[in-house]
Amino acid sequence: MSTPPRSTELGAFLRAHRELLKPADVGLATTARRRTPGLRREEVASLSGVGLAWYTWLEQGRVTASRQVLEAVARALRLDAAGTRHAMRLAGYHEPAGSGGEDGRGRLAAAVQPVLDSWPVSPAVLLDRYFDLLGWNAAWSALWGAPEEIAAERRNLMWLMAADRRLRALLHDWEPLAMNVFQHFRAQAGPALADARTSEVYRHLDEDVPELRHWWGCHSVAELTARTVTVEPRPGQRIQLSLSSFHPVDDPSALILLFTPGTAEDRARMAALAGRGLRAVPATPDLRAG
Repeated sequence: MSTPPRSTELGAFLRAHRELLKPADVGLATTARRRTPGLRREEVASLSGVGLAWYTWLEQGRVTASRQVLEAVARALRLDAAGTRHAMRLAGYHEPAGSGGEDGRGRLAAAVQPVLDSWPVSPAVLLDRYFDLLGWNAAWSALWGAPEEIAAERRNLMWLMAADRRLRALLHDWEPLAMNVFQHFRAQAGPALADARTSEVYRHLDEDVPELRHWWGCHSVAELTARTVTVEPRPGQRIQLSLSSFHPVDDPSALILLFTPGTAEDRARMAALAGRGLRAVPATPDLRAG
């Protein structure tokens, strides 16, 4: 599955949100003759203070918008903070990424690994801008399975959330969290959406879970919100974990996910799980081995 260029992605994103808006949402009257869903292009152009032809070209990926003009378009489309940030990143106005390449990834992983290891009963993982796993702690391996057993090209959080049967079996209310992971990737990825690695991940998803193709074809974005998740490593033995996320100071495009036990009982169960290195749900060979 190939990934469209950023300009096309931006146009598709703006068009999708334009079609979701109703005239009443922006203070316009609705007429009986309206046949197109959402707002018309000329209405968004007028609300943004730009010409119709120029806005049409923006949706078609034929022009480049300044930050100020794109902010005006975002306001006209009533984008929230995550949506505005995503549009900015698709236009090239994104936070600077840390040093790239394998050397940069290796340095980042080495710097963050002691932090991950400092949480012996809290599963934690380091992700790069593509959501590839760069580092993890023993608690992560004990709960979700050892990432080393997954083929390197599939060692990605989006692939794990969508295609790893072990994770899906362990995690209660799997789908909302999995969808949020995809939405957050789109919200923060920016130029990474057009990179070869993103296309490779989507291609593996297409191969392994084609029934979820609408997830990575969706243009919705959102922050990865803090939440409580419930896992069941053994039948009848549930553990509640609080999910939080933050960015390493050395690379704001990377992300650390931390699952903290909610109560003393949850902590004791995670300690037992991490200490024994249990595997409650067998890995699925055809998916995890690539």
